[in-house]
Amino acid sequence: MLFGIDLGGTKTEITVLSDDDHEVLFKKRVATVKNNYAATLTTISSLVDEAQKALNVTTNVFGVAIPGTVSAITHTIKNANSYWLIGKDLLHDLEKATGKKVFLENDANCFALSEAVDGAGAAYKTVWGLILGTGSGTGIVIERKTIEGRNGLGGEWGHNPLPWMNDYEYELAKTQHCYCGKQGCIETFVSGTGFEAEYARQSGKNILGAEIARLLKSGEKEAKDTFDLYVDRLARSIACFANFIDPDVIVLGGGMSNLDALYSVLPNKVKEYIFGKEFVTPIVKAKHGDSSGGRGAAFLCQTV
Repeated sequence: MLFGIDLGGTKTEITVLSDDDHEVLFKKRVATVKNNYAATLTTISSLVDEAQKALNVTTNVFGVAIPGTVSAITHTIKNANSYWLIGKDLLHDLEKATGKKVFLENDANCFALSEAVDGAGAAYKTVWGLILGTGSGTGIVIERKTIEGRNGLGGEWGHNPLPWMNDYEYELAKTQHCYCGKQGCIETFVSGTGFEAEYARQSGKNILGAEIARLLKSGEKEAKDTFDLYVDRLARSIACFANFIDPDVIVLGGGMSNLDALYSVLPNKVKEYIFGKEFVTPIVKAKHGDSSGGRGAAFLCQTV
């Protein structure tokens, strides 16, 4: 059996899969205790114990999808929007708490791995997975192996500048500060949070993305203008990175991936910005949705 934990900012979920056909044998989701590192360790340990008891098995290893990554220098967590993890030796502390071998991997990488193994990207060699949710991260998987990079930054696109900004976006970038400390980051424009912020600027109303999507379907002008800006920004961001990654498939996850209109208009918009004006890469919706983090973490254990 393969045990995986998705350690999110709002929820922590364990998924246990069969090793052969990846059937879900056990799954449980609980609320993440924010701002409390000790509670994070306890929550994960308790979920592993509960899964073992429910399945009447003992595992020696499990994987964890984490926000951020592990520093190659300090071996502690860095670049995490769940900031209470930053500077903590999560790998060592989890192994000490559970007595098991632990694999840690960035949550976007786990998302991409899940979709590459048996999801929307299973038929392709190079899979680029984009999470467009509260934040925005990506993962690159080649032949079912995550590309972590020497500094743990493989696929880290969200904290690069939005490509080819116009005057309006340059002015926004002066005031839209990213949690990473910089301005004008892709994440601040193409995340679900960025989508909601743009609608607020267009309409003067602060509402959630799901409601904006409903207004888009009804033909509201402000929702349509917001969507058009979003597609253009996402297309630029994809084109810039596809120019050197050139993946076989792009898989979208996160709340924004549920906007079905994206899949009909985004490929042609990317074509406007890509080098050579040719773009035949499929852009598809994730098969496993928000379960992919835990599934990808479980697949880390297949290397054992």
